[in-house]
Formats: sequence, structure tokens, C-alpha cells
Amino acid sequence: MRHEIRICGFGGQGVITAAVILGKAAAVYDGLIACQVQSYGPEARGGAARADVIIADQPIGYPGVHSAGMLVAMSQEAFSRYGSAVQPGGLIIIDPDLVFQRDAAPALVPVRATQIAEGLGNTVVANIVMLGALTALTGVVSPEAMLAATLASVPARFAELNRRALEAGMAAGRAASAMAMA
Repeated sequence: MRHEIRICGFGGQGVITAAVILGKAAAVYDGLIACQVQSYGPEARGGAARADVIIADQPIGYPGVHSAGMLVAMSQEAFSRYGSAVQPGGLIIIDPDLVFQRDAAPALVPVRATQIAEGLGNTVVANIVMLGALTALTGVVSPEAMLAATLASVPARFAELNRRALEAGMAAGRAASAMAMA
């Protein structure tokens, strides 16, 4: 088993934090092998940001994503740049409030992460909403591992907000999955 996952957006959305949490959920809490690499522009906020996570049950020889099977795109620029590089049959999760042009995308799943995070009181947790959706849609890591990794990675004073964001994202992922099967 080998999963290549790319999470992308713009600086300030927590793309890299999301990738670190995903890798931690896999390696520390689910006992798998994971590696994570990141790339971001020189701007502190607003520049392009991308993080790749590989999760496997065998040693990982090269830490780069060859062909992402899963893409989480949190901005139009990220989707435009990486959406066409997802392997055939792959999954793309987007925030439809931030990704407007979606030409020729396979298995596109909209999750209103920013809107959900706003409803929770802080848009900063949109990345955690997306992690919840990714977990529910793919099972790439267990929900328990994702929760444990999230809570271990955020300041204690924001633990409850992040727990609610993760749960809301999982609910959104389950709802999107049910709609796709209907």
C-alpha cells in the first residue's frame, strides 16, 4: 500500500500544518510509514504553498510525490497548477468557495471548508476541516489517529475548536460520499 497525497493552497491556510498532522496520524498513531516534504513561496502569506505526504506500509525510497492519488486544493491557483497532475481515478477535494474553474477534474469532491470553519468561529481551522473530509472520504488514516495527531499538534487552548473542525470535516466528507453514491 502506498498513498501519495498533495495538499496545496496559499500561505496562511495551514497547508503545511495539515500535511504534518496527516503524516503524524499515519506514522505515530496508525503505525504506518510516512514522509512529508513542503514547498512555499517567499511571501509569508498569500504565496503558493504545497506539501506532499506519502503514506505506506513499506519503506519509502524517495520522498517526492510521483503522481498524487489524492489532492486537497484550497485555492484556485493550487487547483490550476496541480489539478491535472492527479493520477487517473484519483481524488480531488476542493473548497468550492475558493476554486471556481474546475475543468476536466476526475472525482472532484467539493467541501466548503472555509465556510464550515467560519461557522465554527475561526477560518484558520479550514485546513483541519479538509483533513477531516480527507479522512472520511479515503480512510487513508483512521479517524482516531487523525484526532490524536490533531490534538497533539495544536495549542491546548485551541484543542476544542480543532476537534469540532475535524468532526465537521468528517461529517462533510461522509455527506459528500453519500451524495456520490446516490
